Amino acid sequence: MIRKPFILKIFDATDMQRWNDKIRPVELRELDKQAHKMIIAYLLGKFEEENNNKDFDWIEIIEGGIFEFLQRLIVTDLKPQIFHKIKEDPNKYKQLNDLVYKEIGPIISPLGNNFYKKFQDYLSDPCENLNKKILSAAHFYATKWEFDIIERMNPNGYEIVEIKSELQAQQEKYYDLEGIRRLALYPDLKNFVDLCGELRFQVRWSHLRRIHETSVLGHMLIVAMLSYLFSLEVDACRKRRINNYFTGLFHDLPEVLTRDIIHPVKEGVVGLSPLIREYEKEEMEKKIYKLIPEEWNSEMRMFTELEFESIVTINGKIERKTSDEISKYFNEDKYNPIDGEIVKATDSLAAFIEAYLEWSEGMTSKSLTDAKNDLIEKSKGKTISGIKFGEIYADFD
Repeated sequence: MIRKPFILKIFDATDMQRWNDKIRPVELRELDKQAHKMIIAYLLGKFEEENNNKDFDWIEIIEGGIFEFLQRLIVTDLKPQIFHKIKEDPNKYKQLNDLVYKEIGPIISPLGNNFYKKFQDYLSDPCENLNKKILSAAHFYATKWEFDIIERMNPNGYEIVEIKSELQAQQEKYYDLEGIRRLALYPDLKNFVDLCGELRFQVRWSHLRRIHETSVLGHMLIVAMLSYLFSLEVDACRKRRINNYFTGLFHDLPEVLTRDIIHPVKEGVVGLSPLIREYEKEEMEKKIYKLIPEEWNSEMRMFTELEFESIVTINGKIERKTSDEISKYFNEDKYNPIDGEIVKATDSLAAFIEAYLEWSEGMTSKSLTDAKNDLIEKSKGKTISGIKFGEIYADFD
């Protein structure tokens, strides 16, 4: 069961700075890097899925991404060169992971013994299968994306030439992945990655001074991870878990076109919310969907236009259901279920934690206090498919 210590721990990544020994035009944070990485992993994975690669597995991609994220929470201060050298020595890497287990074990153990064991098995397994390679390639590409920014600010900086050479050498070992070749050859796909990356620079609650800033991109990953873990709690079928994760990961993608508009503004002006939705849909059609293969568009539309709707697909048609109904009658892969209600509740929970963290630091602006209290009030007695969201909020009371 997801509880306060775990949620607060994943939010630590909002304050973890990357490239902090280099000149940076903007803050580059670990949470944003991990989010960008998983969007890239989605693109790479889609090509393997289309090729019917028998070794490809979405669950391994998603859970591997979560496990690597949890590991990075503990070892993020290690320079990449040092981390890679430690990984090359099995004994030293085991010692490092033992420290990770000791630090994070008590925090993730409430998620269940099975999840904790899978986490340990994943880090201790030295073999790189296709799914680990996809995650490694996505990690590399997101790192290179950051480095291209750093290089412009440090053209003659210390280690810049060396880092560039290392990244070029790494890129070559991923060319057997079709997605990496496509990213190198097709500008549209690269533009999609770049556009998603720009969500790093959109700060949530931008009208307020905050201590623990979160970007739209980082927020999307938190919603994705928590939505997946909540899906495990309700014993969701395989396709439902996958859909809930990627709905969370892409649910705010239209904000790259409109910017982050806070809920009180959207809902406080009569007629503004549907107007924004209509504009988002038009702009997504004109500017976003054309950047990815056409056959992916229907799925991306579900992730970005029906993100808070609980739906199933029956005889090729999308039907709206409740998450409770999905759990009772449609919890099978053949119905392609998505729990928009769980994603929405998780989105609200993430917003609450953002307000809570500022409030706990003494940032008691009226907007933050009102948002925190409003979300607490709406959570009271809230249960979706057996998940008692009210109890989770109560942990923070």
